[in-house]
Amino acid sequence: QVQLVESGGGLVQPGGSLRLSCAASGFTFSNYDMSWYRQAPGKERELVATFSSPGTGTNYADSVKGRFTISRDNAKNTAYLQMNSLKPDDTAVYYCNAKHWTFSNLVYWGQGTQVTVSS
Repeated sequence: QVQLVESGGGLVQPGGSLRLSCAASGFTFSNYDMSWYRQAPGKERELVATFSSPGTGTNYADSVKGRFTISRDNAKNTAYLQMNSLKPDDTAVYYCNAKHWTFSNLVYWGQGTQVTVSS
């Protein structure tokens, strides 16, 4: 049974930090690109960051470059998103995504975790 379970969301003040985790099970984690998406109320879901399966690199949305860092631990089957210098515009539900690096039709989603940036 495939599962992606996010954790680490919450309420944080502007300028603060949070670290999201995505624990994966039920598939070969190392064969999947791992990404974080987010969806704010009334907006479309957007890609935040990706860490490719072969470990060849990372990509970030322009809006989070220099503030967010995606990482993965293949031994623990877990992906992370370190979020620093948070802004109110970062408020959204954050979703973990796994996509097979060869068979792109193999895609899995987590249930999402709420991040709220507010004073």
